[in-house]
Amino acid sequence: MSNVSLKEQRYGKNNVRLFKVVRTGKWHEVVELTVCVLLEGDFVTSYTEADNSKVVATDSMKNTIYILAKQSPHVQNIEIFATEIGHHFVSTYSHVSKANVSITKHKWTRMLIDGKLHDHSFYRDGEDTRSTKVVVAKTNSKDVSVQIESGLKNLLVLKTTGSAFYGFLRDKFTTLPETNDRILSTNVDATWTYNIPSVASVKNIPFDDIFDSIRSITLKTFATDNSASVQATLYLMAKLALEKHSQIETVHYELPNIHYFEYDLERFDLKNKLKDANIYTPFDKPNGLIIATVSRTKSKL
Repeated sequence: MSNVSLKEQRYGKNNVRLFKVVRTGKWHEVVELTVCVLLEGDFVTSYTEADNSKVVATDSMKNTIYILAKQSPHVQNIEIFATEIGHHFVSTYSHVSKANVSITKHKWTRMLIDGKLHDHSFYRDGEDTRSTKVVVAKTNSKDVSVQIESGLKNLLVLKTTGSAFYGFLRDKFTTLPETNDRILSTNVDATWTYNIPSVASVKNIPFDDIFDSIRSITLKTFATDNSASVQATLYLMAKLALEKHSQIETVHYELPNIHYFEYDLERFDLKNKLKDANIYTPFDKPNGLIIATVSRTKSKL
């Protein structure tokens, strides 16, 4: 008798690149996505007995993504499109119990030409991306549950003042000086989860508006908060997002501290410290990394 067993498994198709043009006369919209689909269910024998009879080929998964993209009016709204993909797999195959769908939406911004938005030309004005992770799972023979996490990644921000860091613990290993004014820069990675009562309710959630709002809250808070620390600014961002959007359950931020250090010009008889500093060396490794999840307080019965 074997003393090993398969503890968990999932498989699927990753890095499916998809580009769709939505044409309304001369006015065109574009959406570029990278999609990953991972299935869970009764696939154990494909691992343990080399039995492929229940395996949905990953090439079939890829074709399914493109076919659904052709048929769906919701490709631009990645949360809804990911739910459609997940629902297809759990409803089509009786032995699939769960579909994990991740989508990254790549940025294309419409060109402004001679003061007017161009009808079919776009450019990439940043590397920040929008993302979602959707899990569609069977709860019984007829019903399914949906979990949705949305996100914003690689939003690089910087401000030249309005950030301090002092009053931190000091011991015999501490060399960092306190400062009342410093450059603050980070590469924002934010995710948030939704309260999804049913599959049908997914189409009623204003995912686009919420994404735009949280991005705006993140930028405005970063710019205007007189930051005592990255921790304090992070918490304020998440708090404001939760207060504004009742559909959100949690907000998670990961903020690496990208440092800009004053360059030593004193040796050349040039002042470049404190109020005289304006030449810096970007220094991204090693770096601080501040991570936190903020959730709603559960009300007591």
